[in-house]
Amino acid sequence: MADVVPAARQPGPRRRACWQAALTLAGLVGAVWLVRRHWPVLHTGAVRLALADHGWLLLAATAAAGTWFCAALAQQGAVTRRLPPGRLLAAQFAATAANHMLPAGLGAGAVNLRFLMRCGLTPARSATALAVKATAGVVVRATLIAVLTAACPGLLRLPRLSGAAVAAGVAVVLLLPGVVLWPRCRRALAAVLADIRAVHVRRGRAPALWGGSLAFVALHSLVLIAVTRAVALPLAPERVTLLYLAASSAAALLPTPGGLGSLDAALALALTVAGAPGAAAASVVLGYRLLTVWLPLLPGLLVLGVLVRRKAL
Repeated sequence: MADVVPAARQPGPRRRACWQAALTLAGLVGAVWLVRRHWPVLHTGAVRLALADHGWLLLAATAAAGTWFCAALAQQGAVTRRLPPGRLLAAQFAATAANHMLPAGLGAGAVNLRFLMRCGLTPARSATALAVKATAGVVVRATLIAVLTAACPGLLRLPRLSGAAVAAGVAVVLLLPGVVLWPRCRRALAAVLADIRAVHVRRGRAPALWGGSLAFVALHSLVLIAVTRAVALPLAPERVTLLYLAASSAAALLPTPGGLGSLDAALALALTVAGAPGAAAASVVLGYRLLTVWLPLLPGLLVLGVLVRRKAL
């Protein structure tokens, strides 16, 4: 009997390795399926961009790569513990790929949650760290939209609402947390606020959190600006930035994987409303998605598989 027990326990690690390999293979199959499904879009975008200014496209690609560093900086700023820089950057690269497999940012959230837990944070602390980072991102986007809307009057045409509708909306916002959400979310909100205070007390964390969040949005805007210049679309940079912020915020209301479809339609509509020809707007959207989604997708999934295999996630 003493010889039988160890033999019965040995398949455990092998079983985990098989599951990890199966998950990696499933991710790769999903990537191939996505590429094959959207191949006409990729082919059309490549043909259009082949005639564009390669210098501007190189700038756009460099800005797209910089967004991973900004995401890593913001994530480090959201926790008081020092995270391993190399694995942190690799996790952000893998998270962008995973984000295109699941809706509403679930892929990126799952990757970052597992990474923080592997770094020694408790599940609760890991979740609040993600909430702190997300809160900073929302505040940065809202502030930029407010500033750029004032700088570019008339670019965004908000729907006209009656006074009764505005009053009803304000009442819902004020009363709903107290009636429904507050009893359930009080501890979670308290934990998030406590972590926000903690990272602002720790030296260097607040600049990393807010600077990384701001640079992340700025570099995504720069990608779009550079692509518009590459296809000779004459739109001012501040207008393109505002259009990107408005379109990405609207696309977040429709939780598709990585904003596929929703962000494309919102960006194309925003550029067209701003005066861009339909063909040029479509070319800009294709170039932006090619640089931020399709080109990094397969390498990101490979990095994700390596991190899973090395038990970094």
